[in-house]
Amino acid sequence: MSKNIELGDEDAIVIIGSGAGGATLANELAQRGVDKIVILEAGKHFTQADFENDEWAMFNKISWLDKRISAGGWHHTKTYPNLPAWIVKAVGGSTVHWSGVALRFQEHDFRTRTIYGKVDGANILDWPITLAELEPYYELAEKKMGVAGTRASGLPPMPESNQTKVVAAGARKIGYNKIIRPVASNSQPYDGRPGCQQIGFCMQGCKIGAKWSTLYTEVPKALDTGRVELRPESMVLQIQHDKSGKVNGVLYADNQGRHVLQKARLVAVAGNSIESPRLLLNSASSMFPNGLANSSGQVGRNYMNHATAAAVAIHKKPVYMNRGFDIGAVVADEVALNTQRGFNGGYYLEGLSLGLPYTAAFMKPGGWGRDVTSALEMYDHMTAIWVCGEDMAREQNGITLHPTEKDQYGLPIPIVSKTYHKNDNAIAAHGLVQFRKLSEAVGATRVVDMPAYPASHNLGTNRMSEHARDGVVNKWGRTHDVKNLYISDGSQFASSSAANPTLTIVALAIRQAEHIAGELARGAV
Repeated sequence: MSKNIELGDEDAIVIIGSGAGGATLANELAQRGVDKIVILEAGKHFTQADFENDEWAMFNKISWLDKRISAGGWHHTKTYPNLPAWIVKAVGGSTVHWSGVALRFQEHDFRTRTIYGKVDGANILDWPITLAELEPYYELAEKKMGVAGTRASGLPPMPESNQTKVVAAGARKIGYNKIIRPVASNSQPYDGRPGCQQIGFCMQGCKIGAKWSTLYTEVPKALDTGRVELRPESMVLQIQHDKSGKVNGVLYADNQGRHVLQKARLVAVAGNSIESPRLLLNSASSMFPNGLANSSGQVGRNYMNHATAAAVAIHKKPVYMNRGFDIGAVVADEVALNTQRGFNGGYYLEGLSLGLPYTAAFMKPGGWGRDVTSALEMYDHMTAIWVCGEDMAREQNGITLHPTEKDQYGLPIPIVSKTYHKNDNAIAAHGLVQFRKLSEAVGATRVVDMPAYPASHNLGTNRMSEHARDGVVNKWGRTHDVKNLYISDGSQFASSSAANPTLTIVALAIRQAEHIAGELARGAV
């Protein structure tokens, strides 16, 4: 049963955001006996009954569509000028719409500055933690989420779809042999949720609850403890602090537009890599003139969203990629550290199937004509791929506040600036060539390269660092400047790796909860 927590309760633990980081942190703390936890979520509280197997209906229902501005050298400035990121504004955050791919970082991903050295035009940094430190929490995350095909969950791999079989066959024909499919969706009933029915509308919200989402896992489990209160449609405007610099309250707008102040003992920010730095910047004060916890000047900087590209291949016979789980084969042969290819880092080739409406929208944004329609006519013969590669952190890539334009809450709207590093472009180009090769190896008659989609992997902007001068938070996600303020989402990432980020966000949240619970018990915060 949800708890009712007084607005003036100075012992409240306030968590901003209910996605992979925020809801996991709330549930883990509650399970450890921590009381008086408030989750503030900007979006609505949908249920599975609200989900529709319709791409555009669900895009409009759950997406974060508040105005944002795309800036910089990436193509989004022209193709998606007000949609730099494709994320969710609802209870559950982007775990409602994520594809379910659950990949671990590799060892070198935590030591990019040491391994790559200084990279011109980039601002790379080693993490203050190692893979060895995070591995036990990866195990816990895989068990919690039910990652099919892993030892931790004990679930068998997801059944193969036609898309899986075609992409995997092409991969093997050109010499690849690391065909994997670790997805956080039940291949059979698990943790009180049913097995996947292979419906194929995974990114529209899983109607049956087979795919892991905090909406129907961490959030209800946290509420059931009686230690947590969820407040949806609560847009946080500012984090406040006392004269000593410790945070002591969170100001938000409720669903009636009223400004409400929740007092707090500790605050954890988990609003995604755009909203989290935006909130810190909007919380500037005389003590923190450049933004809360921003003595380094790194809040909002080093934005990453993976080096990505996409393509579809048209085959001689029908494939029906829309049937089955949305992720087909994940080809992992190119993810190993190998600088002989002309770039640092590596990438996955992820067989991400798209429905016809999204294929039409993303193939050539704003385009039309026979070249486009002739491809769409062959939709049932298509396979699709998404290149997901390591993205170089760059200081100039980031989140800033618009100098004059405000949103419906009266806050400056965020400007999301991104210009790809030449390393990012090299990864994307290499991935597209390899997809073309593997597709043609199994008889594809045509391959159509597509621009990258709006970013769904948003990383960096409040990064971890050993030294306060280099980042925003320490190895526990606690801000260097404010000892009772934590970051609990992907914005704390110091590097992107090539891995989809959700598993790592969850692993870090479990680890952070363990740390915070200990600090609270000791009276250290």
